[in-house]
Amino acid sequence: MIGFRDLVEADRELIFAWRALPDVAASMYSDHAITPDEHARWFAQLPSRTDYRYWIVTLDGKPVGLVNLAHLDRANGRTDWGFYLAEASSRGHGIGGFVEYQVLRVAFDELQLNKVYGEVLAFNETALAFHEKHGYRREGCQRQHVRKDGRYHDVVLIGMLRDEWQALKPGLEARYASRGVPLTFAPMPAASPADSGGR
Repeated sequence: MIGFRDLVEADRELIFAWRALPDVAASMYSDHAITPDEHARWFAQLPSRTDYRYWIVTLDGKPVGLVNLAHLDRANGRTDWGFYLAEASSRGHGIGGFVEYQVLRVAFDELQLNKVYGEVLAFNETALAFHEKHGYRREGCQRQHVRKDGRYHDVVLIGMLRDEWQALKPGLEARYASRGVPLTFAPMPAASPADSGGR
């Protein structure tokens, strides 16, 4: 059973360990080893942010990854988002696709936003193909936008609009139903109703 829950204090060290995993770090913008103090400061400020929301992804009750909404901007009806599955045993079983579905459902159906968007390092062709399979469109490219491992890398911009989601949703739900993935779950706690400023 795939689930989602709010972060708790006990997750601080778990996320720190996840963030240091080579497979996770490879897709991040930051190129330096996060220190315990940096991580503690990041974790401490999360409850005060109204424009970010984080959830732990669980598989049969076990934490396996992290998902977030970022730059939640109700005035413009949009949010950025990202996720990773840190536990290797959780990959390759359709969990990532279900996480993607859940984020889109929360953003469009619960929060009534108009757009969900994201950024992917251009060399991460697997991630780009994954998002495009779930209906995202490429919207542009920021050339040599991130320096990582001593080289500059392009960043691909992706996005999905509300009407695109409404057209895609029945097919996604049929896909999960055919695989026996239950579409009943504990609701992801709604993001703060406070409006945030633009990016």
